[in-house]
Amino acid sequence: MVQDFQSADVQEYLEKQPEDRRQALETLREMVLKAAPQAQAAMRYGMPIYEFPGGVIGTASQKNYISLYMDTGVVEKHRAELGKLDCGKGCIRFKRLEQLPLELIQAMMVEAVNS
Repeated sequence: MVQDFQSADVQEYLEKQPEDRRQALETLREMVLKAAPQAQAAMRYGMPIYEFPGGVIGTASQKNYISLYMDTGVVEKHRAELGKLDCGKGCIRFKRLEQLPLELIQAMMVEAVNS
């Protein structure tokens, strides 16, 4: 199952994902918690979010891609560095974790937490 809006908690949501997506989402979770150790995980809008003072970072397994949501200003500031990745206002969409420049994403998360 790719998407489940009935998941009660983040761990349950992750366990229901196909292996490749679960690994990508777990990697992103680890990165968020590295950037914001105080972040609290919760389910909102059918997806895992990580709330910290002043902000939130979210992840979601969509039908055709995985989404990473964070501060709109941070995504916009780094849009050129994200290259050909599909970016929305505060969203980065990708199909495989290998497509993400992980060092840049980690730096963006730190920036989002500290903004």
